[in-house]
Amino acid sequence: VQLQASGGGLVQAGGSLRLSCAASGRTFSNYRMGWFRQAPGKEREFVAAIRSSDRTVYADFVNGRFTISRDNVKNTVYLQMNSLKPEDTGVYYCAASDLSGSSFYRGSYPYWGQGTQVTVSS
Repeated sequence: VQLQASGGGLVQAGGSLRLSCAASGRTFSNYRMGWFRQAPGKEREFVAAIRSSDRTVYADFVNGRFTISRDNVKNTVYLQMNSLKPEDTGVYYCAASDLSGSSFYRGSYPYWGQGTQVTVSS
């Protein structure tokens, strides 16, 4: 599967962005989809994931600000980000998995998009 992330940009603190990740392939609905992010000089970290069952999980730092969703007709996963903070700045990556495993573990995702930059100014 190939992934194409988009929707990043520059936003002021408190603002919102909606990231999209379009996936190729006919079996998108079977994939577990995740969003990760990487700030400069830091490890790539888990943000959110959604399973084929539509069950969602989030990192603790999300604290109700982000919502992950999927549209299996459009083969797209979204990350709606509200109340953005400067510490949310980084490159956001979408990932897909057809394997069993923890949604939080980046090693459980074989497929990755190219990333989209999110910059939150204070």
